[in-house]
Amino acid sequence: MIMHNFKYVPKEEWKPIRDKLLEIIHGLQNEVRDNFTFQYHFVGSSKRKMITRDQNSNIGFDFDVNIEVNDPDEDYSAEEIRNILRKGLDKVNNLYGRSVFGYFGYDYTEDSTRVLTIKVKDSANSCILHSCDFCIIYECGDGRQQYIRYNKEQRSYSWEYQPKGYYDLPIKIEWIKKHGLWQQVRDTYIDKKNMNTDDNKKSRSIFAETIHQICQQNGYYQHAK
Repeated sequence: MIMHNFKYVPKEEWKPIRDKLLEIIHGLQNEVRDNFTFQYHFVGSSKRKMITRDQNSNIGFDFDVNIEVNDPDEDYSAEEIRNILRKGLDKVNNLYGRSVFGYFGYDYTEDSTRVLTIKVKDSANSCILHSCDFCIIYECGDGRQQYIRYNKEQRSYSWEYQPKGYYDLPIKIEWIKKHGLWQQVRDTYIDKKNMNTDDNKKSRSIFAETIHQICQQNGYYQHAK
């Protein structure tokens, strides 16, 4: 069984990286502007200043960002949007990322099922220093959210609905804080990360599961009916 030892990363360590990521995201906005504009948001544990790192692993810490493309007339397909952003990230990081992070620059963007991922690696020590996952989303206006999913077997891209656990997260978080339950969130989130055995499960998913569990345990859903 995989033994994890996740701890919260001090703000003085993760904040400078977040600031540099903001510069890269702004560079990406400029790079793709001839195609479309987009809004972005740090989400999940990244937004809530709950950055973690597994002391027993070599994968560093990560950030989660949602990108919402402004394409009201649907001029671009899911595949076109994802490829434009992936190529834009590669270009920005090639021109800019290495100068920002010194010797350790971002590798080429990885295209996984749910997200685009950029990583800063220390090859000499066979470890990932930090990474950032970008999920391309669309807010449906009814509390639901779609994202661009990459089907690796079929090599196809499509818009899919997020699992129900992602629905109304801001409302649930506000309710949790109002009822003084945030420390439960922090404790449960760390516990869930330490017990997780699925290497493909991202921090944003574990965070959403944590919020759902705290709400369920403390009567949110009964209250919401």
